[in-house]
Amino acid sequence: MKVPMLDLTEQYQGLKGQISEALDQVMSKAHFILGDNVKSLEQDVAKYSNVGYGVGVANGSDALHISLLGCGVEEGDEVIAPSFTFFATAGAIARIGAKPVFVDINPKTFNIDPSKIEAAITEKTKAIIPVHLYGQMVDMDPIVEIAKKHNLAIIEDAAQAIGATYKGKSVGELGTTACYSFFPTKNLGAYGDAGMIVTDDADIAERMRVIRVHGSKPKYYHHVLGYNSRLDELQAAILNVKFPHLDEWNNLRHEKANTYTELLNEQLGDKVITPYQDENCHHIFHQYTIRVERRDELQAYLKEQGVETMIYYPKPLHLQPVFSNLGYKEGDLPETEKACQEALSLPMFPELKSEQQEYVVSKIASFYKGE
Repeated sequence: MKVPMLDLTEQYQGLKGQISEALDQVMSKAHFILGDNVKSLEQDVAKYSNVGYGVGVANGSDALHISLLGCGVEEGDEVIAPSFTFFATAGAIARIGAKPVFVDINPKTFNIDPSKIEAAITEKTKAIIPVHLYGQMVDMDPIVEIAKKHNLAIIEDAAQAIGATYKGKSVGELGTTACYSFFPTKNLGAYGDAGMIVTDDADIAERMRVIRVHGSKPKYYHHVLGYNSRLDELQAAILNVKFPHLDEWNNLRHEKANTYTELLNEQLGDKVITPYQDENCHHIFHQYTIRVERRDELQAYLKEQGVETMIYYPKPLHLQPVFSNLGYKEGDLPETEKACQEALSLPMFPELKSEQQEYVVSKIASFYKGE
């Protein structure tokens, strides 16, 4: 049996007619930049996030960069972030000329450990970026308290977490801004790059809208240095078709995750650490990530058996060569470094079949039983 990490073909077949119609309408109107589809998606995603404003941008990485600029982060400032995350989190900080300050994670959730944040704050700190990794929100209450105490912006990296909640609150409600990615692999994915920022602050929203169009307002009059990062109208049309299905897809992912957990606990016991679900959170399982010993050997074995897996992330950001100037060394963030050796993400998508999951788990069991 072949089990892919992600298969988008079945989803597309179910929406093919609606997507073709939506794209045809864009072509017929010939309005390709910041048209009605972008405006509609901005409004819908903002409402879904329980905030007032959405700003469509070209991708999730730009969403982080523009959020930082919109919140007033400048060259020489410091921004606190986890090291166990995709490069864009820290890359967005560094591109401004600000300094990423890395904090260790909670080993149960893989998310930034709020208890470690305050010790990392200096007079140069301007913002905190909590990353809602794999689809589960960070423990936000202590971060909100810390941010208020030190007058810091909170920029939620929600690239993997659209639809997730914390104590009944949505992504975006607890931060100054929140950043979504609509990369094709995401729970709500476009057919190319796309992203969005949501916020409840009208002034920040307006600043970010200006930044995404070369810093121009009105057109051809430039008061700030912006750049070109606009959500494409064609991608917005596709996302508008897919958006009404998001909660259903997230619920299916949750069901698949529970199936994995039951099977793994039944067949492997303590050989595999299954994902922890915080009782305060609704986890939308962008990824189903286990922790195992001999992770790389297991991945190689599963590949031989036709099971695709992914390692998010094999090398932490604080040990990446591009950040060597920051002076971090091995051992500085032990929980992060341990996770980089043990984390393995299994196939996860709403259309994943039960027999595929059973096959994946049976092969993991075979590996550890030496069969």
